[in-house]
Amino acid sequence: MSSFTQAPHAGLSPAEYERKLLARDKTIDVLKRRIAQEARHSHTTPFAILEQNIGLEKVVARKTMELENERRELEKALSELRLTQAQLLQAQKMESIGQLAAGIAHEINTPTQYVSDNVGFVKTAHLTLTNVLDAALAVVEVARAKLGNEPTIEAFDAVLKRARIDFLRNQIPSALDESLEGLGHIAKIVAAMKEFSHPSQNEKESVDVREVIRTTVTVARNEWKYVADLETEFGDDLPLLPCLRDMVGQAILNLVVNAAHAIADTLQKGVKEKGRIVISAGQNGDVMEIRVQDDGSGIPAAIRDRIFDPFFTTKAVGKGTGQGLAIVYSTVVDKHMGHIRCESEEGVGSTFILQFPLHSRKEG
Repeated sequence: MSSFTQAPHAGLSPAEYERKLLARDKTIDVLKRRIAQEARHSHTTPFAILEQNIGLEKVVARKTMELENERRELEKALSELRLTQAQLLQAQKMESIGQLAAGIAHEINTPTQYVSDNVGFVKTAHLTLTNVLDAALAVVEVARAKLGNEPTIEAFDAVLKRARIDFLRNQIPSALDESLEGLGHIAKIVAAMKEFSHPSQNEKESVDVREVIRTTVTVARNEWKYVADLETEFGDDLPLLPCLRDMVGQAILNLVVNAAHAIADTLQKGVKEKGRIVISAGQNGDVMEIRVQDDGSGIPAAIRDRIFDPFFTTKAVGKGTGQGLAIVYSTVVDKHMGHIRCESEEGVGSTFILQFPLHSRKEG
């Protein structure tokens, strides 16, 4: 079971924890009153009363420590419960968005395919018509040599001049090539949407990390394209990774979005015109290592140890919920028994290193 769903004492709800803490408080109060009563109604010596007071202080100290421990455990349990609820809501939203995106992708894909096929046909037909035009021009030149400037030939020349044939010869193929390139880009985005919105099987499958990264980069393009250039670097002969594909894609997406936001912060300060994001993947021993590097604002040292805490955020209200990095941590550590760390320098940038075991490990 994930650490995000375990309680410190199995079977106790947060309400039951509170009742337990109140019971301990009452125990201390009862002890205090009992000792006070015994001191008032007995002939106990002052030394005996002192011993009783010392004993009471020890009991109070022990109970206080237990209460503090229980409080910390309760806070942790409540925080983990909140994150679990947030993850559940996020999963439900992603499922709904995924279904919607899959439907939209299908609706876009069909007409795009029609247009792409027709543009390809027009390109082939244009080449054929160009050959026909060349043959017709050759015939006109022969006729001109034999007949001179006949009215029909002059009319034909006038049509050619108005049509700007040389310009059309050069520009039509370029326009068709650009159209096919744009349609290819649309098809790529649609394919990425369908792949990213593919419903989770809740079971690990062997996936090509490169495809997961490429799909995520395409889906997140609108987040980074205005603020950064994005590069991918992949090691040779990467093995397949046993993982929950949807969750790994979501984790990478969160990191790319965070990187874009960090770079946007530096652009607003006029530090540079555009940033750089590099996503790399490679095998490192028995783990698959994925790195997301940016040259954004970096993370202050004072908060670096808290960035993976649930609901911790430095963004303004409405700009972030503090779930992004917590979900990344949960995906890597809890769901895949991997490791994650962050290397950052304020004003220079950050690198998040995700390590996934290449051989499935039993969840603790």
